[in-house]
Amino acid sequence: MSSTTTVNAGAVPRAAFDARPLWLLAALALGALPLIGSASSWATLSLAGLAMGLIIFIIASGLTLVFGLMDVLNFGHGVFIALGAFMATTVMAAMNDWSASPLLWQNLLAVALACGAGMAVAAAAGLLFERVLVRPVYGQHLKQILITMGGMIIGEELIKLIWGAQLVPLPLPEGLRGSLLFGDVAVEKFRLLAVGLGLAVFALLLWLLNRTKLGLLVRAGVQDREMVESLGYRIRRLFVAVFVGGSALAGLGGVMWGLYQQGVTPQIGGQVNTLIFIVIIIGGLGSTLGCFVGALLVGLLANYCGFLAPKAALFSNIALMVAILLWRPEGLYPANK
Repeated sequence: MSSTTTVNAGAVPRAAFDARPLWLLAALALGALPLIGSASSWATLSLAGLAMGLIIFIIASGLTLVFGLMDVLNFGHGVFIALGAFMATTVMAAMNDWSASPLLWQNLLAVALACGAGMAVAAAAGLLFERVLVRPVYGQHLKQILITMGGMIIGEELIKLIWGAQLVPLPLPEGLRGSLLFGDVAVEKFRLLAVGLGLAVFALLLWLLNRTKLGLLVRAGVQDREMVESLGYRIRRLFVAVFVGGSALAGLGGVMWGLYQQGVTPQIGGQVNTLIFIVIIIGGLGSTLGCFVGALLVGLLANYCGFLAPKAALFSNIALMVAILLWRPEGLYPANK
């Protein structure tokens, strides 16, 4: 009995989970209901906002990983988004027969191949980006910002050389067009796919970072690189793997965003970059859970404002970021806590 008491007394108490950001998410959704008036319209807008938020999360999760685990400010993240989106246009055009097929499994396979190609090309570009631009400026944030912004400009110009400077259509496959009706609530088929994929990415990241040896080693390497290397692990290789993985996620998000917009331009990465930086600042720099909640807040607010006050939707995300930082200057779930 005494030994049990001693063990319990010496145990390290777990920090209580802070649910207030989740309550904020619920408050935003419920607060919009009386303003919208119609329950069916509210449900449609809410599901559309969640889908948009989860696409944004997929894009932002890669940048969150790179900053949270490597302390790298990569303003060139948009290049990987654009590469993923443009590779999707190439693959979907090559698989036009499958994309136009009435069979849903062929449509989904075409999208899956487009996502795989987008991730592979973005990952390869991320490897080159890390070796040439990022590696010489580890630990130097100002230089990271400047050199990665330069890399993004060069990347956009190379994309124009390959795919052209004009809008390239990226239509949805036949089976993902239109909506499903659940009573009076209409849900676009593609948005259901986006919700499922976004939740899968979120669950995979949480498992990888918190339940695997790889996640433990990377987090330990950030805290004490010398100690981890003394155990025989190559931290630099782990960091490269994180950067490549973050780039691949950006490519995946680029494919989904291109399908969501049904068109791609070379500037797509720069346009989305602003949005994803808002999301990771809201969530707490480097926090996967914070990025997830922040992306959902941004997606819901954009859809509600677009319905209630379209002109206000242009700056709603900035207003949300300011309001949250006034409440929590370090974001919803600071990564260092």
